[in-house]
Amino acid sequence: MRRNVFRDKVVIVTGASSGIGRATALEFARNASKVVIAARNAERLSSLEQEITGMGAETLVCVTDVSKEEDCRRLIEKTVERFGTVHILINNAGISMRALFDDVEISVLKRLMDVNFWGTVYCTKYALPHLVANRGSIVGVSSTAGFHGLPGRTGYSASKFAIHGFLETVRIENLREKLHVMIIAPGFTTSEVRRHALLADGTEQGNSPRPEKKLMSAEHVARWILKGIRKKKRNKIMTWAGRFTALLQRVVPALVDYAYYLEMKREPNSPLK
Repeated sequence: MRRNVFRDKVVIVTGASSGIGRATALEFARNASKVVIAARNAERLSSLEQEITGMGAETLVCVTDVSKEEDCRRLIEKTVERFGTVHILINNAGISMRALFDDVEISVLKRLMDVNFWGTVYCTKYALPHLVANRGSIVGVSSTAGFHGLPGRTGYSASKFAIHGFLETVRIENLREKLHVMIIAPGFTTSEVRRHALLADGTEQGNSPRPEKKLMSAEHVARWILKGIRKKKRNKIMTWAGRFTALLQRVVPALVDYAYYLEMKREPNSPLK
């Protein structure tokens, strides 16, 4: 019988109020981890807290806006105050966008970087001493957009590329400490991220341009996150299309450019001409 390596591990999940974050928090709870759930929506976190405690797992709610350094510092401090340490940090909180760079307001790009990139940096910075001491794991929930630029999503791709560079460097700097760092790139996953994606003026687009019911499930991604941590994976690209992208961009990058242009152009109300 396989030993449960997650039992009693202290896990922080950002963006835990919905989608991949929520599913990941529940998956850790099923594995008897002590789960710290962080997001901006207090009501949804409270509902998730009840579900986790109903499973017999320990949890801590911390309302957090990851774009604010002080919130991230407080998240780690409250975790350590309650549970004494941090073993695993899941940097999942993120937002998307959908607009041409010609049209988008700079404030939208800054918002993407504040949440996606700086949120990862802040949480990692304050959790790092505890993670290193435990030879723990840092996970960055990314996207194929972090391996190849997606048209109509400049801020999103830029933030994911930045996360990759940041986490890869943290990994290298802590090789001797045996810190585990994993970047996981799901495919399009059923979540609210597209509904809340920012348009050129910063308003939310409201409707998803993708057939949500046909997309990868958040639960499937959550199971892979735990599997990747268990196996100490470095990078995990979860779709064949993503894997081909990572490979072909080194061989025929122009072909990948064109393929993504056509793919994004086919979306309903696409900003691409």
